[in-house]
Amino acid sequence: MGHKVAEAIIEDGKITYVDKELPHGKLTVHIIYDMEDVKTVIDHAESVTETAGIYKDIEGDGESKKLRNEWERNVGR
Repeated sequence: MGHKVAEAIIEDGKITYVDKELPHGKLTVHIIYDMEDVKTVIDHAESVTETAGIYKDIEGDGESKKLRNEWERNVGR
């Protein structure tokens, strides 16, 4: 049985990003991770920049500010 490696991001127990297409069907996997890489506080600008590869030419800081403004527009109404 061969092994393949796929880089993935798991947030709050759900896979949010995988760097390659996975085969269809059921997979049994072993998740190995470094505790130093576990992030408990989310830096949204960094998160947008890290995932920018899925959106061509995105500018992380500007996009995170735009999203924050949209989230806050109805506060206090």
